[in-house]
Amino acid sequence: MEQNLDDSILEAPVINVIPPGPKSLKIIKEQEEYETSALNYPKYFKIAIDKALGSTVIDVDGNVYIDMVTGISVVNLGHNNPYIRRAVEEQLGKIWHSLEVPTEIRVNFSKKLLSTLGFKAKLLFTTTGADAVEAAVKIARWITGKKTIITFEGSYHGITAGTVGLTGANRYKNFTQFFDDRVAKFPYPYPYRCPFKDCLNEILDLIDYALSNPGYLGDDVAGILVEPIQGEGGYVVPPKGFLKGLREIADKYSIPLIVDEVQTGVGRTGKMWAYQWENIEPDIVCISKAIGEGIPVSMVAYRQDYDKLPIGFHLGTYRGNPLGLAAGLAALEFIEKYDILSRVQRLGNKIIKELSTVNNSHVGDIRGLGFMIGIELVKDGKNPWSEGTKKVIEEALKRGLLVYKAGRWDNVIRLMPPLTIPEILLDRALTILNDILNSL
Repeated sequence: MEQNLDDSILEAPVINVIPPGPKSLKIIKEQEEYETSALNYPKYFKIAIDKALGSTVIDVDGNVYIDMVTGISVVNLGHNNPYIRRAVEEQLGKIWHSLEVPTEIRVNFSKKLLSTLGFKAKLLFTTTGADAVEAAVKIARWITGKKTIITFEGSYHGITAGTVGLTGANRYKNFTQFFDDRVAKFPYPYPYRCPFKDCLNEILDLIDYALSNPGYLGDDVAGILVEPIQGEGGYVVPPKGFLKGLREIADKYSIPLIVDEVQTGVGRTGKMWAYQWENIEPDIVCISKAIGEGIPVSMVAYRQDYDKLPIGFHLGTYRGNPLGLAAGLAALEFIEKYDILSRVQRLGNKIIKELSTVNNSHVGDIRGLGFMIGIELVKDGKNPWSEGTKKVIEEALKRGLLVYKAGRWDNVIRLMPPLTIPEILLDRALTILNDILNSL
């Protein structure tokens, strides 16, 4: 039997009372009284959480769920991972806020993280994923002296005023009148819904044409910003060669290539960084989510020869939080120590294989890499079926399984289990999910 890497409750799922139970309902009602009506996740997960261990979540009514959400790819190594917890507790006894003043954990983390990237880089600490993207774009514009950023439809890079213009979903712009409008959006190669005969090369050719044509983008492009696999856009895996093609275009026009690894990084796809699947070297990398294992921390890694930034270039009181860096260093060590990447590759292939046995016309496409799996639901051919994803999420919750949605039309079920999930729990989760999908 495989070692339990993350203290999961191996008896999961356990449903004592159909959720939401009475204790959960009481807390849900109280939250609604005190907090904004703009909350999103409580609309889908109608439970109140008591605690979480490894790949399992326990609500206040005693139900135990298998977690295939991980806080949206944040707790990659499982909730309350003892290895991570020990590192954070040790740091807690030293210092937990230090501005930019050097600390041992800051230096040790930086050295370890930079060793995983595959190219010589410097770090700029930020606070959130969106903040990392803002900083990355600022660096590209400062280095090049240009303004326009190439992004892709379906992308998600944040919804702050500085990032909502870079994000592909226009609906988020409805909430703010101020956003970055020096952006040129191009199609993202989406094999299941691509309007081109040659999805990969026609899109790359279109970008190349726009850059070579003075009447289109001309000579004002500061960078290309891309997700190696689209996250909120539907866990869309582009054809092999897309990142390599962008790298070639960036080199041709001397444009920085910015890779947003906020959701794909820290082992999620079976490589430490998803760009490593194509053996490329980006110029700038955005890092957040799983690097702090639930403690908010983020950073930008950029080429050493870009290190021409003035003092005060990107400020923030909470940048490089010592507790987050302790968690990050421990996470990188844990992934290496327990050979997590090969495990994710092996079990990721197993997930795809198991899901391929689903026989239902509403399942239009199953795709993914490692533990980043998307199941696209449709009706009447390829018409997106957002109601279907809601049905799956609700039914899964009743059976003790946590899954969530993504996609341009909210019609993709995305699976993002902890990289440490015990195989016995993964098998049970897939059995539940297959049964739900087959019965749609």
